[in-house]
Amino acid sequence: MTAEGFLEGRRLQMARGVLLQCIMGGYPPARFYGSDDGDLALNADPQQIHRLPWSSQPRALAICDADELSGESSRLSTRGQLKQVIERYAARGLAPVVATELEFFVFAPNTDPTQPFQPPVGLDGRREDGHSAFSVSSNNGLRPFFSEVYACMAALGLPRDTFMHEMGVSQFEINLLHGDPLLLADQTFLFKHLLKEVALKHGVTVVCMAKPLAHTPGSSMHIHQSLVESATGRNVFSDEAGEPTAAFRHFIGGLQAGLADFAALFAPNVNSYQRLCHPYASPNNACWSHDNRAAGLRIPASSPVARRVENRLPGADANPYLAIAASLAAGLHGIENELEPTPAIQGEFVVPDSLSLPCTLHAALERLKRSQLARELFGTEFVEGYIASKTMELTSFLDEITPWERRVLAAQA
Repeated sequence: MTAEGFLEGRRLQMARGVLLQCIMGGYPPARFYGSDDGDLALNADPQQIHRLPWSSQPRALAICDADELSGESSRLSTRGQLKQVIERYAARGLAPVVATELEFFVFAPNTDPTQPFQPPVGLDGRREDGHSAFSVSSNNGLRPFFSEVYACMAALGLPRDTFMHEMGVSQFEINLLHGDPLLLADQTFLFKHLLKEVALKHGVTVVCMAKPLAHTPGSSMHIHQSLVESATGRNVFSDEAGEPTAAFRHFIGGLQAGLADFAALFAPNVNSYQRLCHPYASPNNACWSHDNRAAGLRIPASSPVARRVENRLPGADANPYLAIAASLAAGLHGIENELEPTPAIQGEFVVPDSLSLPCTLHAALERLKRSQLARELFGTEFVEGYIASKTMELTSFLDEITPWERRVLAAQA
């Protein structure tokens, strides 16, 4: 839209079906988004209009809500789903506080998708070989790229907590500062968009796949969650003596009840399960523990005022609005129904069958299809539309024969 049209308040409309567009560009049957495929109104959030600092020409980006023309939020909108979950907490006098940890890889341009990704050539003329995890000098070869990333974050008002080199080859992580869930979802979305755009200027490629490299840790989007009283700001996960509260237990119980049903929301792509089938630091379970990274739900070591629950299931490829909405909705379900969690686990452990999660996209979609809880929390229209779109993506993947199949199976009798 032109700046003049935007400033005049001209309404921007879009077909409802676009919200269910699959990643290959196609659409499920029209019955999943209204047989007429009528328009939605895109209404800009006045707090989320940003001039794009990396653009050579004046351009701006506005994050919008997708609303029905009658005024209410579209049930197909993931941002709208998150806002509704926040409203349900507000009705109980509570406000969720979240933070996201986003991991990503920086690669050289990959013009042939049949070939593996490679680290970029740094200023020293060499490619990283994987010995730079947590190093204070690990990104020196990418210093111009990261310098512009930091500058663009500042220009967009994205406060960063910590930034580090992660375990993978040319893999990095940012921790965004905790705050309002909708704000953090917006910031996570903006940061991923920023990374892609700045990378293009510097001749590198940023990849937020869950598992872009074999034999290398995948990329997650861990979600840290706590709840405070709206009136006082007190963390309701800790009592006056600093001990865990019933609300803390019930929140964990709700997450345990919902993680398996919502796996397709946290791990939305075929590749997501490549990350989860290698469990180190990517736990595919609904166990909970105090400061154990093998548990899907980790309670980080902290003071009572900062007591929180870390959901370690979502990958970097997850939709931040939907992943945060699903995690908070599950926790609220536990509070509303006073669900008790299983006992905490510590050390090395074997995951009980009751706490294991789907390990393929097909299994996750089947679980979501059977979930009455998902329909209660997100509505049948959203659940069925999401499944229809993701089933198209899964079918497209299964329509291709992979190099592994040709390499390993062609010689079999």
